[in-house]
Amino acid sequence: MPARKRTAKRVATGRDDAPLGVRGGLWLERRRRQFLGEKRIALLEAIDRLGSITRAAKAVGLSYKGAWDAVDAVNNLAEAPVVHGAAGGKGGGGSALTDYGRGLVKLYRQLESGHRRVLTRLEADHPNPERLSELLNAITLKTSARNQFRGRVKAVRRGVVNADVVLDVGSGLEIAANITNDAVADLGLKRGREAIALIKASFVILATDPDVRTSARNKLCGTVKAIVPGPVNSEVKIQLSDARTLIAVITSEGLKSLGLREGSACCALIKASHVLVAVND
Repeated sequence: MPARKRTAKRVATGRDDAPLGVRGGLWLERRRRQFLGEKRIALLEAIDRLGSITRAAKAVGLSYKGAWDAVDAVNNLAEAPVVHGAAGGKGGGGSALTDYGRGLVKLYRQLESGHRRVLTRLEADHPNPERLSELLNAITLKTSARNQFRGRVKAVRRGVVNADVVLDVGSGLEIAANITNDAVADLGLKRGREAIALIKASFVILATDPDVRTSARNKLCGTVKAIVPGPVNSEVKIQLSDARTLIAVITSEGLKSLGLREGSACCALIKASHVLVAVND
């Protein structure tokens, strides 16, 4: 058979004589959730080098919003602030890594070196590297909840059917969740247990009066950090503390009626029944 026809047949049948390779990304995790990976590490390194989240975003090929979302996610899940600084609009504000953040970057790079050596060895020795690559890339469960706050269970108050679970998420903040007693038992929730509170952005109600009376168990107050307006819904990011932020999605009409803008004082109201709790088995 002519060489050209042999090539065409191999393409048509999906056969390829090239050796299979092993590929797998390295992620540091918090409670089975992706915390730090190559893209975020590259962003943190650029922030430390350039002194600006805006310039760092451009250097690593991220949008301004994407970079801030990544920084907020890292700060929210970390045990201590990783990046400190202030938003400066499109012109950028001064930002830098904390000592804790630099330590995390250093740890990741050390682990990355060993990770590469392991993959190289597995690629040479493993009888089914294609399957192994799939397993290495299936690192963690993803969630659609925009807000994730890690902390420890402060109290569990059981009722007949449901229980109130209070999480201390640091920086003087507490989040209450109302879940079934069965869920408390399944998750093994008790005082001191580490857990994560998950809150969908659409479940967050905003108010400008800190003294507003409401049936919502959770009232988290802070300052509007950023607003992403839209024709129907708008996204509002609230700075709750030095390292904790919360995202709300409200109607654009509601945003207008509240008169919110960057720097405005604002409180987030969340019903305890709208808070999900997750743990690491």
